[in-house]
Amino acid sequence: MTFFFLYFFTFCSFQLFIMENTNGPFYTTSSGLIDSVDKKLMVVLRDGRKLIGTLRSFDQFANLVLQDTIERIYVGNCYGDIPRGIFLIRGENVVLLGEIDIEKELRTNLREVPVEDILVAQREEMELKQRLEKIRSRVLHDQGFCVDNAQNDLY
Repeated sequence: MTFFFLYFFTFCSFQLFIMENTNGPFYTTSSGLIDSVDKKLMVVLRDGRKLIGTLRSFDQFANLVLQDTIERIYVGNCYGDIPRGIFLIRGENVVLLGEIDIEKELRTNLREVPVEDILVAQREEMELKQRLEKIRSRVLHDQGFCVDNAQNDLY
């Protein structure tokens, strides 16, 4: 009986703690984006691109409208920004969506480089990955493994 009471008390205390520390209901549908309107967000897309912009609108399918959007490309500890303007994103292409903390963004140890330089570095990084993947596939094939060549989930 004591164990049950202790468990019940702990569970109830935990529930009260959770309820006291939340800022209202948490929605997992597209209506959860209401608090993010007019805030600076980063959106990671299925194809790997990272977009940063101000959320202006969304709908029930989580389609997003971003204003003053930039596409940010990261290579190592460097990044480059490509201005894109107003961007309409289909909801099914969003992998990750998060608010940018401007103070933390300014304190990062990343170095901004010109767009041309980051594009060259990105191409070199992709070529290196492709060469390593080709070597890995060849080694696995020589050992009798079937190698899947599907690179992504795009259809």
